[in-house]
Amino acid sequence: MIKLLRDNPEFLEKAALWFNQKWNIPIEVYRGSIQECISNNSKIPQWYIILNDNQEIVAGAGVIDNDFHDRKDLTPNLCALFVEETYRNKGIAEYMLNYIRSDLKQLGFEKAYLLTDHTSFYERYGWEFLTMVNDSNGVPSRMYVASTF
Repeated sequence: MIKLLRDNPEFLEKAALWFNQKWNIPIEVYRGSIQECISNNSKIPQWYIILNDNQEIVAGAGVIDNDFHDRKDLTPNLCALFVEETYRNKGIAEYMLNYIRSDLKQLGFEKAYLLTDHTSFYERYGWEFLTMVNDSNGVPSRMYVASTF
């Protein structure tokens, strides 16, 4: 079951550390974004986690305005999707992607975007290649789009 961090502030530190360990982005960045989500200052950012029976995070993802690329008009962006290796191939990523698209619809968004180097993973779940964008280092990256539902 997905936990929305906006409704579960007790997981702020645990989630910030987990995302930091998966993506090597400073913990302060995640902490600040998750705190903003919890404070409900705006519809974005949003953060989501899945816990196992031992209350360990096994999957997570976020939605932010811009995932470090030059197309500020393509927003909001799904980011930081990660499923622990032992939990892969069980439908968790698909479940999270669909849940997040549904949540974004309820928040008033018609589309969601994501930046990725994957060339076939997201297509399986209804995402379509949109265009190439430049990441914050000027490197071309693939931008995908999906309608919310």
